[in-house]
Amino acid sequence: MFTDTVGSTAAAQANEALALQLWDEQAGLLRPLFGAYQGREIKSLGDGFLVEFESALRAVQCAIDIQQRVHERNSQPGVAPLRLRIGVHLGDVEQRESDIFGDAVNVASRIQPLAVPGGVCISGEVFSQVRNKIPNKFEKLPPTVLKGVEAPMDIYRVVLASAAFEVPPARPGPRRLAVLPFANISPDPKDEYFADGLTEEIITVLSQLRELRVIARTSVARYRSTTKSVAEIGAELGVDVLLEGSVRKAGDELRITAQLIDVTTQEPAWASTYDRKLEKVFVVQAEIAKQVTEALKVELGANETARLAHRPFPRPESYLELLQGRTSMHGIAEADLRAAKDHFEQAIRLDDRNAAAHAGLADVHRLLGSVYRHLPKAEWEAASRKSAARAIELDPDLAEAHSSFAWVLWDDFEFTASENELKRALSLNPNLAWARGLYGSVLADEGRSEEALHEFTLTEQLDPLSTLFLSEKFNLLVGLRRLDEARATLEKLGRAEDSGILYHNCWATLGIALGDRDRVRQELDWLNASLPGRPDGTTAYAMYAAWTGDAARARELLGPIEALPEEDRPYTSIAVTYALMGDLDGCFRSLNRAVEAKRFSPRQWRIDPLWAKLRSDPRFEVLLKKANLEPPRSS
Repeated sequence: MFTDTVGSTAAAQANEALALQLWDEQAGLLRPLFGAYQGREIKSLGDGFLVEFESALRAVQCAIDIQQRVHERNSQPGVAPLRLRIGVHLGDVEQRESDIFGDAVNVASRIQPLAVPGGVCISGEVFSQVRNKIPNKFEKLPPTVLKGVEAPMDIYRVVLASAAFEVPPARPGPRRLAVLPFANISPDPKDEYFADGLTEEIITVLSQLRELRVIARTSVARYRSTTKSVAEIGAELGVDVLLEGSVRKAGDELRITAQLIDVTTQEPAWASTYDRKLEKVFVVQAEIAKQVTEALKVELGANETARLAHRPFPRPESYLELLQGRTSMHGIAEADLRAAKDHFEQAIRLDDRNAAAHAGLADVHRLLGSVYRHLPKAEWEAASRKSAARAIELDPDLAEAHSSFAWVLWDDFEFTASENELKRALSLNPNLAWARGLYGSVLADEGRSEEALHEFTLTEQLDPLSTLFLSEKFNLLVGLRRLDEARATLEKLGRAEDSGILYHNCWATLGIALGDRDRVRQELDWLNASLPGRPDGTTAYAMYAAWTGDAARARELLGPIEALPEEDRPYTSIAVTYALMGDLDGCFRSLNRAVEAKRFSPRQWRIDPLWAKLRSDPRFEVLLKKANLEPPRSS
């Protein structure tokens, strides 16, 4: 890997002191990253570095991370900009003392200038090694003749979300669209929920159109009041066009503006303003969808046209409660979920035929019950099932209703029925990222790992910043011991979650797979400090003790955990601890209780090499059958 500072000679001539300061800052930023990706600095070149890696994947990951960190540094106010070009090539080298020589070094040095400022270029040899192992897209440059190389070479540009000048290349297939959060310009700031809800409704309507790929709300929500450019947002989300707008609500009077922006040209492709009564808001959504498709030259099928024209509309006052419920569900905090539950129930009281409110209530019952134990398990499960079934009864064409019911069925070990509901949901709305990710989870539990990975990849395309499904994909990759791919997914998760709880939990999982005791302990300490007093924190230390061979300490820590009430006992974590101690009797005892309590996820047990001995035990097949699953089979 060669790095080079853009404009370093001119900068030194203009202000030598500043140029030296930037070089010191660059060295301090880059050198730790070389080590993090197991790179070896061969030499500094005055305004850049030559670095050697044992893995092409790590070299590219390091290059991407460098540009991301430099971009973050440049985004700070008052700093002199630092721009780098990076080139990566793969080949044999000759070691002479502390330096390396050979054609591979020469080619890498000539690929680096082909990168744009802030960019990364790689050779075809590197591309063949990393093409399916990192989340970034690649754009092939025209065949390039490099100095000293006879035949033209294949060179690829890594499409980086961190570079403002990067725009997604034209691609075949459906147009990719992101609906940015509509701005609330109402007299009452409390009407923010209406703008949020309208954004989500427009996403839902556009998502049903097969010729569009629409990014999920969870990924676009972070762009509210953003200062990022159209090109930056387009690159980060991998879209061709953005839809943005504003909402002004005064009583039952609405003014909605919307405009469609082409990411490549950064020019509006269409714009319109709608002055309507509140009761006509559903008509506006359909009009926006229709005009967006016309502007993008997307053809609507007969079924899609009919669906836009004949969507079931709840009463306006019920609709407002639905929007407030959906806005409250954007977080996972208990207070937010309880507020969402109240709004959905009020929406139903105002209009019992509001199918979307019934679907929302089904989901919030399940979240409150499983995470916060707001009702006895039998009660919240029954309430969730009833609400989801009612939603389908009221609107059989509501994809979210089938997704909600699929979640109920999955949790109840009705895997085939859950699959069928998810297929139905995706046939109605192929862009429903939640349904796509849930389908991946069901397939993973059924032992269909490659199919599950495919669904998680599609989910990532629809919802690229979803921390939940990035972590699901990561865990599956670790179980399959595809650790380079897992690490790439983990890095993306860290950026999406700002290195939060899921990120650190996943790092602990990767540390176990790598046998890195220090890293695992470091992550457990971080998690325990962030979530003090939780039973799963104690269980994590018990698992760590068992993994490191301290069975006595593991059993000591398990004592109070196994004394917890049945509802609060983390059966799977207890089972893992016993399995790591080699106590299969204790492991199966806990797993059987997990199955009886319908709190058993079999995917890691089915694939992870750690549990090979457990899988060879006849009791494992019996356990799967109790969970209504087939015995292990190849993916």
